[in-house]
Amino acid sequence: MARFLPVAPFDCVVFGATGDLTMRKLLPALYDRFRDRQFSSTSRIIAVARTAMDTDEYRQKAETALRQFVLPANLDAETLQAFLALVSYQTVDALSDEGWADLVATLSERPEQVRPFYLATSPELYGPICQKLARHGGLHPLSRVVLEKPIGHDLASARAINNAVGEVMPESQIFRIDHYLGKETVQNLLALRFANPIFERLWNADMIDHVQITVAETVGVEGRGGYYDRSGALRDMVQNHMLQLLCLLAMESPISLDADAVRDEKLKVLRALRRVEPHEVNSFTVRGQYTAGAANGHAVPGYLVDIGSTERSLTETFVALKVQVNSWRWAGVPFYLRTGKRLPRKVSEIVVQFRTPPFSIFPREQHDLQPNRLLIRLQPEEGMRLEMMTKEPGPGGLHLRPTGLDISFEKAFGTRYPDAYERLLMDVVRGNTTLFMRRDEVEAAWGWVEPLLETWAERPEAPRPYVAGSWGPTAAIAMIERDGRTWYESED
Repeated sequence: MARFLPVAPFDCVVFGATGDLTMRKLLPALYDRFRDRQFSSTSRIIAVARTAMDTDEYRQKAETALRQFVLPANLDAETLQAFLALVSYQTVDALSDEGWADLVATLSERPEQVRPFYLATSPELYGPICQKLARHGGLHPLSRVVLEKPIGHDLASARAINNAVGEVMPESQIFRIDHYLGKETVQNLLALRFANPIFERLWNADMIDHVQITVAETVGVEGRGGYYDRSGALRDMVQNHMLQLLCLLAMESPISLDADAVRDEKLKVLRALRRVEPHEVNSFTVRGQYTAGAANGHAVPGYLVDIGSTERSLTETFVALKVQVNSWRWAGVPFYLRTGKRLPRKVSEIVVQFRTPPFSIFPREQHDLQPNRLLIRLQPEEGMRLEMMTKEPGPGGLHLRPTGLDISFEKAFGTRYPDAYERLLMDVVRGNTTLFMRRDEVEAAWGWVEPLLETWAERPEAPRPYVAGSWGPTAAIAMIERDGRTWYESED
């Protein structure tokens, strides 16, 4: 049974309170934590945006969003009204002095409360908002600031944001959020590796052939064409989500679960990533861009139509990478990463493929021997599956087939676990930074990604086209098959 330990009373200030992230993720997450009594009515949720609006108007918008994005079974009228009573709205302009005095006056009514400031805004506003909070006296020792990805557009802009926020906030009070790190399965990577010696003994180049990380989406840019065309898949997914997953898979055991002990080990992995040299880019990376095709049984347009452009774009909606970690544990073990939009299935999964036996007593012409695989599913259904060879039952002789030991977390534990934002928001209130990125992690990730971006920019080749509803350009298949391997595609 899931245990929800209560947190201290807080005043959660959400900047960008009228945006999609707040309505779709943050308010539903806070509602579910309130419903499970993880915080009480002594806490407040202060919604902030520059749009002129009163609290009643905002509560109506919030109620509409909650009815749309909270599971119907979790909605009841009494809890909903009690939650909305905690929500207020204030008009504040991040780039002027309008509204700041009123916001700080509201916060000063309860000086003992923990103050999470969630910046659900564009990254360009992170520095100005924090500077304004400091100038108007809105910060105190129990303040925390939450920064959404992306942290910058490149290494220089990431450093500029970190410098601006760091001028007024100590690192221990800065929470750079990556919602992938709040997923139950991602956190179970630590338990899998360091609480189970059976796996940790196998977790090295002697036993593992390669690792695949796939994050696939069926959707296109979904109205984010302006942002996405300046970003692309490498910046949007690889630099943060996927490199963080790689770190958890490849890191050495921390000396404890202390936040900095865990993050120190992740940083070592980022620093050990082998740089892809310019002459290797075509062999180690594949860029793609979707064209018209089908998704979820319906015809869909290509990327250029989605972003409303009549000219060609060099922005990639798909990227596949071969990544190597220069460490004793992982020498010679490739990590294959792929992510893209308009792919056949929405799935995020990790495949750890073990080496084939050096000798087999079973004739290969009679038995379809498959290597052992550990599948770690992040979505749509969180769980793990260990694939091994077993004998088919029956008296017809010795015939082998692959069989899976399957664990679905929801089925195994018989309860709904909080989603990533629910967990991470409560960690912010507690001041637990373990599942958040530290400044040097962000900058090390940009330091590895940026040379790829620069090499791509220097070359005029457009991303390779792939039909919407396919698994990306055929060059991505060729990249892994040159190494005698193939992408794993689950059937469920």
